[in-house]
Amino acid sequence: FSLPAVTSLLSLPCRWVGILVLYTVHKGQFSCPGGGLLHSYLLVLILLLAAIICVLSALVYISMQGTISNPGPRKSLPKVLYTRLLLYVPEFIWAVLGAVWVSDSSVHCEKTVTNAIIWTVVASWVIIIFTVIGVLIVFDPLGGKKTFYLTDGVGRNLESSQSGQLLYNVKSTATRVWEQRIRLLCCCIVQDDDHRVAFTSIAELFRSYFSDTDLVPSDIAAGLILLHQEQDKMESCPKDPEEVLCHSPSSPVVDDLDVELENATHYMLFAAAAYGWPYYIYTNPFTALCKLKGDCCGNRPTDSDITGSDRHNFHFGSILKITGLQYRDFIHISFHNKIYEIPFFVALDHKKEAIVVAVRGTLSFEDILTDLSADCEDLTLEDVLENGFVHKGITQAATYIYRKLINDGILNQAFTIAPEYKLVIVGHSLGGGTASILAIMLRNSFPTLKCYAFSPPGGLLSKSLADYTKHFIISVIVGKDLVARLSLPNMEDLKRRIVRIVANCNRPKYQILLRGCWYEVFGGDPDDFPTELDGRSQDALSQPLLAEESLMVHRSPSYSALEDESHLHSPPQYPHLYLPGKIIHIVEESSSRRLCSSDIKYTARWSNETVFSSILISPKMITDHMPDVVLKALNSLSQEQGGCLSC
Repeated sequence: FSLPAVTSLLSLPCRWVGILVLYTVHKGQFSCPGGGLLHSYLLVLILLLAAIICVLSALVYISMQGTISNPGPRKSLPKVLYTRLLLYVPEFIWAVLGAVWVSDSSVHCEKTVTNAIIWTVVASWVIIIFTVIGVLIVFDPLGGKKTFYLTDGVGRNLESSQSGQLLYNVKSTATRVWEQRIRLLCCCIVQDDDHRVAFTSIAELFRSYFSDTDLVPSDIAAGLILLHQEQDKMESCPKDPEEVLCHSPSSPVVDDLDVELENATHYMLFAAAAYGWPYYIYTNPFTALCKLKGDCCGNRPTDSDITGSDRHNFHFGSILKITGLQYRDFIHISFHNKIYEIPFFVALDHKKEAIVVAVRGTLSFEDILTDLSADCEDLTLEDVLENGFVHKGITQAATYIYRKLINDGILNQAFTIAPEYKLVIVGHSLGGGTASILAIMLRNSFPTLKCYAFSPPGGLLSKSLADYTKHFIISVIVGKDLVARLSLPNMEDLKRRIVRIVANCNRPKYQILLRGCWYEVFGGDPDDFPTELDGRSQDALSQPLLAEESLMVHRSPSYSALEDESHLHSPPQYPHLYLPGKIIHIVEESSSRRLCSSDIKYTARWSNETVFSSILISPKMITDHMPDVVLKALNSLSQEQGGCLSC
């Protein structure tokens, strides 16, 4: 509670001093009708704020004692916290009385005094409202019931049917709480049966993932900071070469890499264009609107089939600008967007003599729900022996596009126009995952098809399907992209690492957060935070970490990892899913920084799925996923390759 209390203390003393000055300056001006009431209001408010400041100061001091895993020195914190909670009652009552007194028509005091008190009352109500909103956001209705929680994979004898009923009630309550949170976040979208099923599925997933820990968001932030600094220290040490496929410059595999990089650079434009006007305006913030305004006033093309909403032709105009194609080159464009139904377009690429199916990535709440529907389901296809598990939500999105392409005759129409062209499927992020599964579905009908998946999600295909796709899918990953490493087993591994490192750090959390923020913003050498408590034992700690205590009670996979330092012998809670196809990994080689610009150089190499078996913490873990960064890296490699060829 140190950071929230400090945040409150930053404003409360200023407010208290302002009210005290107001009371002192206008002390003799409350003899007006109703002035006695306002005088009493200010006097009591000054005393009340002084008491709140004292309690918050005590709250900050006590919260800064001990460590995350040793809350013993903070054992008096609940008493102070309840005292602060009780002070909300008179604060609320006094805010109500202040509003009544100020609005009373019988009060006829000096206008300056009245206006100052009105602002005081308004400030009181603003603080109360924001406090209530904050409590509603962070409040956990389960509370102490988590102590009795058991995860699904844990075998434990329940002593009675009453215990079993309690377990069922806690699980149901946890799922319902997560479902309500998801509904609240998605309150602005129209909800149907598909949404309700997705909400329940995602809530079950979150309930299962967070069931065996009791970490608050600040604990997670501290854990990520510690992991990042530990990771940076390990990267700065000499180490063995990464498990990547390295080849000599004269190897034919390198020539194959150059060809695929050139193709990927070309097709990334189509994957980026699928995002429509948001991407075009994001990459051209000063000129995009002017360019689109001139082109979008024209009529829609009659040769292409456009479905879905595209007001003012902004989406289609952006696609034309990004790809450089003509109106007549488009066979079908769909802007229709629902859960499990994502936009895509089919176009003729005369430069590469290809029919391109470009699938859009995540851009709406519906797309996020599709991403989060991460349960596994079987993919059964005729004449494909390598059937296996796939990401449920992305598979349903691919099935939707497959039916549109085949049942509606879109591909037949395209091949009627250009029968000699090859089929290429591309997409970025969610679009990359959907394109990969769509390519698997179409592989038997179009044996020569190719798929380029840019930054696809890591938890996509089982091992057998991932190996099967190496013949026709190319995945392109930049740097420490989070999404490419995002799978349920990797998230479980990240949770275990966070619990381990925060439970074994003997620095106060506020120090970790403050020094971590400085390190993330200004850089420097990683702090030498101890990652183990020397001689750590239960007797040395007044009280174990709540999350660790919960893990010890439930014997979850996370605690097994803490105890055994290896979870390889325990059955996985989630099946392992992998990236599709052959993987091109693009990393930053060096950067030469100038006064007003930075020139980043990239290198590319063939990689394999083991490199992406763990989530890497970095400030670039999000930006490396963005389509403009992927396109920039590919263009840089393409220009460098062109320069070498000219030399």
